[in-house]
Amino acid sequence: MIVRAPHEFRGDPTRNIIVGNTVLYGAIAGEAFFNGVAGERFAVRNSGAVAVVEGTGDHGCEYMTGGTVVVLGGTGRNFAAGMSGGVAYVYDEDGLFDKRCNTSMVALEAVLAAADQEKGQSPASWHKVDGKRQLDEVVLRNLIEQHFRYTGSERAKALLADWTTARRKFVKVFPTEYKRALGEMYAKEQAARDSDREAIAA
Repeated sequence: MIVRAPHEFRGDPTRNIIVGNTVLYGAIAGEAFFNGVAGERFAVRNSGAVAVVEGTGDHGCEYMTGGTVVVLGGTGRNFAAGMSGGVAYVYDEDGLFDKRCNTSMVALEAVLAAADQEKGQSPASWHKVDGKRQLDEVVLRNLIEQHFRYTGSERAKALLADWTTARRKFVKVFPTEYKRALGEMYAKEQAARDSDREAIAA
């Protein structure tokens, strides 16, 4: 799904509502790109959809259990309340996102350069996208590139033009329960690989 401002629109999409409240409520799959701000309760109970939006109202990603959400602008209060799965990447332009996010079930992490994440972080905690563990910078940049391609977003264009600076302003919203589950899955995957190697060797 692609929703963009008309060509004659001269306002700033990061300051203008383009879709209303409860958009992607309970979404289970698919991709959505919104060239503007969503209302309240964006992607609530999302369990598998991928979305890029240029801002949200209050309670974004509430009770989210899966999927990936990228926010290229501001959020309202109480972001990620009850969020137990999936990942959100939020552009924290004013450095105050931690005041608007409900951190009772999530941790806020930096989006590392791909080489740094690969070197210093076990794949056990990498976000799973399309069934594969992927580096945050790769996931994030790919989605912003798609957003620009599909909507012509000026915000996406500006972020990509100065990517190193932009990446450093993104915050990864990472549910602690999801991180634990990723670690457990990784341990099982490793055990299965080890078992296969032993069987082949025997």
